[in-house]
Amino acid sequence: MQEKLLTPESPPRVQNPRQSPLVSIVCPCYNEEAMLPLYYAAMRETVFSRLTDYEFELILINDGSKDKTLPILRTLAEADERVKYISFSRNFGKEAAMYAGLRHAKGEFVCVMDCDLQDPPEMIASMLERLAAEACDCVATRRVTRKGEPKIRSAFARAFYRIINKISDTEFVDGARDFRMMRRCVVDAVLELPEYHRFSKGIFMWVGFDTVWLEYENIERAAGETKWSFWKLAKYAVEGIVSFSTVPLQMATAVGSIVSALALIYMVIRVVIALIWGNPVAGYPSLLAILLTLGGLILLALGIIGEYVARTYMQVKRRPIYIQKESNIEK
Repeated sequence: MQEKLLTPESPPRVQNPRQSPLVSIVCPCYNEEAMLPLYYAAMRETVFSRLTDYEFELILINDGSKDKTLPILRTLAEADERVKYISFSRNFGKEAAMYAGLRHAKGEFVCVMDCDLQDPPEMIASMLERLAAEACDCVATRRVTRKGEPKIRSAFARAFYRIINKISDTEFVDGARDFRMMRRCVVDAVLELPEYHRFSKGIFMWVGFDTVWLEYENIERAAGETKWSFWKLAKYAVEGIVSFSTVPLQMATAVGSIVSALALIYMVIRVVIALIWGNPVAGYPSLLAILLTLGGLILLALGIIGEYVARTYMQVKRRPIYIQKESNIEK
């Protein structure tokens, strides 16, 4: 893999002496040894060589990969000084990787994207054009189709956006990607939120600023496999709901109030029946069903409360969002 990257086709170490606007491109990587050569070649061809009015730095974050991702990053950085890399001590997750990249980005404009080429590099030119032509602070992207995605996964994704938009004060755009180009003011605002459990799709929307949306059809990965299983996506959805809505807590309170009211009504009915017709032995099946139902509701409410308490617990411990093991970025 490294020999392929060290062929004469690799670009020389160039330095642009012009004072052009700097664009930082942040790209998390986890076990992407198959994709990185393809991604870098696409960036070099469609971005670096064509958008000559800008300078670029490509910040690649190795999120504790177990394959040859890190050696490939080192090789790319040696061949092209525009390539910067950060390597974590372990896998901290994509959200931590994006946060690390944003913290180290020096550009006037900052772009976040994936390296699987599902975020088309050729759209970067359109993003910069929109930022220059319109009075906006961010150009974001959204998929208008989910071609190639399992139907059940698409159905749950659409359901998630419907639910969270009903229970959250923050607006979430269906099909929104992390792929976006931001001005420095937006990046600085995002970095002001040092949340341990991060949900960037919500954070980007919560900070506000004028955002223009570009639409495109879904593109399948060029190589490798997705790292997002159904279970990971489900946990990520819970993260988003808990981070940007307290409605689940309010629902637990409402359900508890309703059950308490029904229990009081039932108690009054039983007392009236006992006074009028005596006190026959109650049916054990119905009593057991009521107890199990109440027990289930109590556990559900405790689980909802526990999700919020756990996030508060993790936040107050003030652990770092990530631990950096290696980097070629000068402090």
